Amino acid sequence: MNEFDNNKERMKDEMDKFISELNAILPRYSLLLKQEELSDAEISELGEIEYFLIEISGKIHQAKRMLDNDLFGLSLDLYYKLKQRAKIGDIKAKKKLDQMRETFKESLKGETIILWN
Repeated sequence: MNEFDNNKERMKDEMDKFISELNAILPRYSLLLKQEELSDAEISELGEIEYFLIEISGKIHQAKRMLDNDLFGLSLDLYYKLKQRAKIGDIKAKKKLDQMRETFKESLKGETIILWN
């Protein structure tokens, strides 16, 4: 198994653990929010859970932003560099550009990417 496969499996495991832990925390948070009267200990617990959820929400947002920037930003950067090389007659660049266009077209048809207008 190569390094990418190892990383992929570890990340999948970690994400599954993360979701499992989140699913363990959210019901308690929801229950505390719904209660009309809370003890001092429950108020403290609610505050800790809320602070934690805000913190991880920020980290999730940061990870998503990194993925969006790297995944789509680098793809678009490569696309435009290939386009420039294809304009001056680079046959390999033209073939790769055509492949990327086809991939983008299929992604749009399959609604697997978002169009930002």
